[in-house]
Amino acid sequence: MNSPFDPDGLTDFHDSQMSASLCLANAELVLPDAVVRGRITIQDGVIAGVTEGGEVPAGAVDCQGDYVIPGLVELHTDNLERHIEPRPEVDWPRLPGLIAHDAELASTGITTVFDALRVGSLHNSKGRYKAYARELANELLAARAAGLFKISHFLHLRAEVCSETLLEEFAEFSAEDRVGIVSLMDHTPGQRQFRDLAALKTYVAKKRGLTDDEFKDHVANLIALQKRVGAKHEAGAVKEARRLNAALASHDDTTAKHVATSRDNGVSFAEFPTTLEAAQSCHDNGIKVMMGAPNIVRGGSHSGNVSASELAEHGLLDMISSDYVPSALLLSAFHLSRLWNDLPRAIACVTGCPAKATGLTDRGALATGLRGDVVRVAVSNETPITKSVWSRGARVS
Repeated sequence: MNSPFDPDGLTDFHDSQMSASLCLANAELVLPDAVVRGRITIQDGVIAGVTEGGEVPAGAVDCQGDYVIPGLVELHTDNLERHIEPRPEVDWPRLPGLIAHDAELASTGITTVFDALRVGSLHNSKGRYKAYARELANELLAARAAGLFKISHFLHLRAEVCSETLLEEFAEFSAEDRVGIVSLMDHTPGQRQFRDLAALKTYVAKKRGLTDDEFKDHVANLIALQKRVGAKHEAGAVKEARRLNAALASHDDTTAKHVATSRDNGVSFAEFPTTLEAAQSCHDNGIKVMMGAPNIVRGGSHSGNVSASELAEHGLLDMISSDYVPSALLLSAFHLSRLWNDLPRAIACVTGCPAKATGLTDRGALATGLRGDVVRVAVSNETPITKSVWSRGARVS
């Protein structure tokens, strides 16, 4: 898969303010295949050396045996939406929301994020939701250009197939917009994530305040809409992903048939498959599986779908997303490390694997020549504590 952007042609704010030199020593370095005591040196924002041994050179930061891991790479987070709409129908000022979102992610060890924005809206339903992606993307990219962010931001366009305006909203984006992911999402009631209409009703009623009759009308409208435009929108979204040179993801695959369609569409990774059958079919078809960190931390899906830990036990889990709890990303990796008894493999699920899935070849591991995105982590009572975070060698948390 081609990279969704040229990392040498698009720099981040902190590129111009990165530390000239940083050495983190006496650390447990989590490398791709091993954990070793050693030190890592970052020069001009790039990892210049990884050296084994417990020595602490003059001027180095003594990590006192804490872990040092690559900066976390987050592919699908709804956290930005929470900051700009802290409660249903409550609009928050965009720029303060963007800055707070960026700082929160940095504090949890995330140094690269694909901010998930929905494209595709509903206007003719009690459960309506308006278009916002282009306007918010403009503000996000302007904030980045103004040097207001601590970490590296890209866009993830969540293509809502069951909507009225999907293709019109897609047309507003171009290859200059740092769109790295397009995901195919079909939230038509009665299938995929919302096979259980009772669960959907609880979710929608709480978020939108619909009465029983309004909920019934909402469901009927969505089912009719999907029949009318679903196939057209899915095909159009696949084309848009190609136009934008973005990685294509599926969402909530439930059956082997869903996965076969994903394969035919050119999907490279599956977000949150809802069944063991779908996850197994993904692996059989060369599609990587990503699950939500809250699912791992809580011990199960809040929607009643397959447990992420069960997929991990079957060897069917490749990547993790924080989804709706940024701090869960690192926490879930340490949960997985205990399940697998393999910390490098678990850390790769939140660093190297998501970087590779989106064509980011310049980050995701502690290796010479890669970006100096690193996190110092202590562990207390099996809970990872983010002590310090650097993005291209510049301290951001």
